[in-house]
Amino acid sequence: MTATNAPAAAPNARERILLTAHDLFYRDGIRATGIDRVIAESGVAKLSFYRHYPSKNDLVLSFLEHRHARWMAWFEDALARHGSSPQALVPALKEWFANAGFRGCAFINSVGELGGSVPGVNEITRRHKADMTRALARLLPPSSRRRHLATDLAIAVDGAIIRAQFDGNPKAALASLRRIVASLTRPAV
Repeated sequence: MTATNAPAAAPNARERILLTAHDLFYRDGIRATGIDRVIAESGVAKLSFYRHYPSKNDLVLSFLEHRHARWMAWFEDALARHGSSPQALVPALKEWFANAGFRGCAFINSVGELGGSVPGVNEITRRHKADMTRALARLLPPSSRRRHLATDLAIAVDGAIIRAQFDGNPKAALASLRRIVASLTRPAV
């Protein structure tokens, strides 16, 4: 068997903990997910858990960093697959909203749950939203308004995510987002 055909190595204890926490925190919420549940579902010993993550706060920050990298990679790929234009936003988000595991934005949810009670959550969230805004700016033609339009689009995306999450049906959120994108990207006269 060649190296390219080799099966993927099983995740180590740290990765199993992080992947388990990712799924549980995103699906059930951070406060609702206890460390004992993460330990049990990841199949690691308590000592091993605390060796890798001395506190739940450390795990929360690692979860958000992992989620950021994973989501941004998906987002940029989805935008590229749908044409690398502002209009790519609607079909890209439609993909995500249609996922059976969709539970909104992990960053908005984390700030809502934890606010400033866990140092670092707001900072990671601001960085995530800034990276998302930069990805949106790359969809726009160069202009003196590019940065402002990207910020407007980012706020519209956040609104669409929240609306799709609580409506349970993303149609209205996507229709509104489509109109906002068209309005914001209409050539100035």
